[in-house]
Amino acid sequence: MSPDTLHALVTTEWLDAQLHDPGLRVFDCSVSLVPVEGGMRPESGRAAWAAGHVPGSGFADLLGDLADPDTRLPLMMPPPAQFAAALGRYGVGAGTRVVLYDSGGHQWATRVWWMLRAMGFDEVAVLDGGWGKWRAEGRPVSVAPARYPEAVFPAAARPGVFVDKQAVFEAMQQPGVCLLNALSADEHSGRVSRTPRPGRIPGSGNVPAMSLVDAVTGVYLPLPALRERFEAVGALDGRRVLTYCGGGIAATSAAFTLARLGVRDVAVYDGSLVEWSGDPAMPMETG
Repeated sequence: MSPDTLHALVTTEWLDAQLHDPGLRVFDCSVSLVPVEGGMRPESGRAAWAAGHVPGSGFADLLGDLADPDTRLPLMMPPPAQFAAALGRYGVGAGTRVVLYDSGGHQWATRVWWMLRAMGFDEVAVLDGGWGKWRAEGRPVSVAPARYPEAVFPAAARPGVFVDKQAVFEAMQQPGVCLLNALSADEHSGRVSRTPRPGRIPGSGNVPAMSLVDAVTGVYLPLPALRERFEAVGALDGRRVLTYCGGGIAATSAAFTLARLGVRDVAVYDGSLVEWSGDPAMPMETG
């Protein structure tokens, strides 16, 4: 990869060599999920970022700046003006390039990647292997805060990148749409549940987000292996694909991977099962 090329997924070697690029913006997007009765509680990764991060990197606050404050649903895409203002404060503007990472299985980084995509910004990549791989390789670590100058974020919202409950309900009746659950097989079947009701949206296929990543190295599997997983559930047969999970986070890793595989018509159901299963009028399927 040349220094002027920004693919959707970049290596630690590439990022290490680009850290002195004045147009590069790097962000830790980490959030932790803490088990609580009846589900999971998200906790900001800001403290861990402050204790050590990729040199020069800032923190992308998915629980604050980048979440809609006017909904009971967690971690929802904020209004365009709020998102643009936050990214401007972060120093993201015309002519900048963004690399995102997290301390988990990429899903927090892909969440921000997908949000930027929804707002028309394409000069953005995810760091393959994330913070874990960076540390395992002994690459430089800093505790200095980011010093990116403020910018004007070029917001250009794209319709259909995120979808709502009504769109998913209508899609259940459409043979030209593939519904895809990115939760684990146990959650998909309803054997395990961290949402108001167990199971899945009827008719959904299942490609767990964690199955897309090598369990040892933390990097995404090779594209041929990823292609096999999505082909097996009909997600590469030309239909529109709607991905979902518990709260619209893991679903973005599946959507990100589908985009890398060349699928153009992909959307994420932002409310996902927290919203869907919390509405007794919406059907659920188990088994």
